[in-house]
Amino acid sequence: MSLLAAAGLVKEFGGLRAIDGLSLSIEAGELVGVIGPNGAGKSTLFNCVTGVVTPDEGTVTYDGTEVTGDPPDALARRGLVRTFQSTRELETMTVRDNVRLAAPDQPGERTVDALLRTESMQTTERAVRTRADELLETFELDHLADEYSGTLSGGQRKLLELARTLMLDPDVLMLDEPFAGVNPTLTGDIAEHIRELNANGMTVVIIEHELETLTELVDRLVVLRQGRVLVDGEPEDVLADDRVIEAYLGGGA
Repeated sequence: MSLLAAAGLVKEFGGLRAIDGLSLSIEAGELVGVIGPNGAGKSTLFNCVTGVVTPDEGTVTYDGTEVTGDPPDALARRGLVRTFQSTRELETMTVRDNVRLAAPDQPGERTVDALLRTESMQTTERAVRTRADELLETFELDHLADEYSGTLSGGQRKLLELARTLMLDPDVLMLDEPFAGVNPTLTGDIAEHIRELNANGMTVVIIEHELETLTELVDRLVVLRQGRVLVDGEPEDVLADDRVIEAYLGGGA
C-alpha cells in the first residue's frame, strides 16, 4: 500500500481545469521530483493533497486513510507537511523564535499552563528550545538566531523554512520550489539537507524548475502536462523521453 496516493483528482477554477483526473502514488521512503511547464497543475496537486484546497473529484489517501479535504493543520499533525513557493516566516520575529513557534501542541498556549507555569509547560519549553537550537545548528543558521528573519537572504529563508517544517517531525515532506531564488552555493546546501532527510527515512516530494539539481537529487521524476501525469520514471529516462522534450523543454531542445 502506498504511503500517499491521489486517485482521479480533478480541480477547476472558474471553468479552468487545473488538474484533470490526475493519479499519483508515493511509497514510503521515496524521493520524488515533480516537474512540468507552467500551468501543468503542480502546485494545485500539492494544494489538493495537503488540504489547502478540496478537489472537485477524486480522493487523497494518506497512511491507509482517506484524507480528502482534511485541513492542513490536521494533516500536519499526522505527519504530512508542505512548504510553499514563497517562504512564510514572520519577519519581525527572530530566526530562533520563528523555529520555536512551529512546534506543535505547546502547553504554554493554554491559559492555565501559561499562568501557573506548570511542570508540563516548562518541560515542553525546554524540549522545544533544545530542538530549535539543534535545527539552527544543522542548517547553519545558529549565528543568525537572534537576527530578525526579515533580514535573511532568499536562500537563508529557505533554510529557515526547512528548519521550521522539521519542528513538526514530518513523515512526508512536500517541498514547493525549494531552490527558487537561491544562489548555487545554498542550493547545494539545501539539496544535501534534503538528501540526508531522505536517507534517514523521510519521504520527500519536490516541485522544482531547477532541473539540474533536481534530477541529480531525486530517484524518480514525474512530469505533469495539462493537469495529468505525462511520464513517470527514473530521471535520465524521463528527460530523454520525446514527450517530455516536446512538452517541457520545447521542441527544439
